[in-house]
Amino acid sequence: MFVNRTPRFEPLSEDALDTVDRGWKRLVSELGITFMHEPSLELFKREGQRVEGEVVFFDPDWLLERIKTTPTEFTLLSRNPAKNVQFGKDNMVFCTGQSMPFVDDGMSRRDGTLADAVKLLRAAQMTPEIDTPGYPIIECNDKPLDSRHLDLQLAMYENTDLAVGAAQIHVNGVIDSIAMAQLALGGFDVLEKNPGVFGTINANSPLVFDTRMLESLWLLAERNQIVNITPFILMGAMGPVSLPAALAQQTAESLAGIALVQAIRPGCPAIMGSFVSNTDMKSGSPGFGGPEAALGILATGQIARRHNVLWRAGGGGLNASPAVDGQSAFESLNTMLPSFLAGANLQLHCTGWLEGGLVHSFAKVAMDTEMLRQMIAQFTPVEFSDETLAFGAHEEVGHGGHFFGAAHTLERFRDCFYRPEVWTTDNYSSWTKKDRPNATQRALAKWEELQESWEAPPLDPDLHAELKAYADRRRIELGD
Repeated sequence: MFVNRTPRFEPLSEDALDTVDRGWKRLVSELGITFMHEPSLELFKREGQRVEGEVVFFDPDWLLERIKTTPTEFTLLSRNPAKNVQFGKDNMVFCTGQSMPFVDDGMSRRDGTLADAVKLLRAAQMTPEIDTPGYPIIECNDKPLDSRHLDLQLAMYENTDLAVGAAQIHVNGVIDSIAMAQLALGGFDVLEKNPGVFGTINANSPLVFDTRMLESLWLLAERNQIVNITPFILMGAMGPVSLPAALAQQTAESLAGIALVQAIRPGCPAIMGSFVSNTDMKSGSPGFGGPEAALGILATGQIARRHNVLWRAGGGGLNASPAVDGQSAFESLNTMLPSFLAGANLQLHCTGWLEGGLVHSFAKVAMDTEMLRQMIAQFTPVEFSDETLAFGAHEEVGHGGHFFGAAHTLERFRDCFYRPEVWTTDNYSSWTKKDRPNATQRALAKWEELQESWEAPPLDPDLHAELKAYADRRRIELGD
């Protein structure tokens, strides 16, 4: 968890923000939002909102009043208390790549497996900048669909001591995630006070919340776990080909979801999610990492602050490239940097994202970690003081000298500058002597280093037995 104390970059004027406000208010009140879930519809009726069939027409003032109970500070527990994650207005929480069905191991592109998930979890455990592996770090396609969440939840507790995400994709996944978190963290009462999992609830954009997501939302909210409401808007497909329109739609969907969470349980921790990008109008493919997505991230930060809610940026290291190359690096930077400039509180997909989110790349994990480390260093305030002015070093060196041997340098050279772990500063001769490794090759070497350095975090044998027994029992109950 990084505390970002730098001033926020805010490209939207007050007039622009007012325009977005007018847009989302018209959407929720005149077009409404579909909720494919009877308990949600009944709750909205009791709250005085107009419901026609499955469409809810909201009073915008009711939405704004409801979201006021959303907390802006809360703690996500880990079984290692030293790795509890504190959410707050200046805090940035970093999560690995999520939900990819394929992996690129440097030799082939293939279906992801549980063994791949274990490797990715171990890399996360050995990366201090990563706060959580979320869920799912990869789709384990070698395990039965209805119970693979049990294998992955167990693997998270076995291979990391980080805070974890819930298997929010279906109700059984949420039930099992919360039950295993209760075992790992000390029981029902502990999770009533502080959440032990977080779940991402996607709107089925445009303007729909489907049954499966709403059932998961209710379970998370009723049990006081973190709910990350994230519309998924690719302009031209799930939203108009206009950034202001997409921002208005995103705000409408996310505020409606947060309001539902607060109506279910006032004070439940909730996060305003964003995922605005564009569609390639020639191919129909997602265009992650472009200028529209970057501006969307910057603008979302302003919108979230206007409504006093924590928010999740639409990245991460998102990119559209099919290879670990210059395009993937630039587009990932063009997604990660705006989220720092805008002060995002949660970032999914920080490491490994490739090919529009279809592939979790091992080399990209190491490259993205380098980028994340560099962003953290870049956004850490520099101390300005008489000591850092180093006047004594000038006195010692004088005119026309060099500072390599100065006392000030010798005292500080080991940690005075950021030291890359994947990038290189070798000159051509030194680089050639090392067989001229490119950035991808160096990243794969760093990946292997992470795997070799992993040590199993302490896990009480009795707790491990309880978690495994629960997973085994539930696997049978679910028919697998």
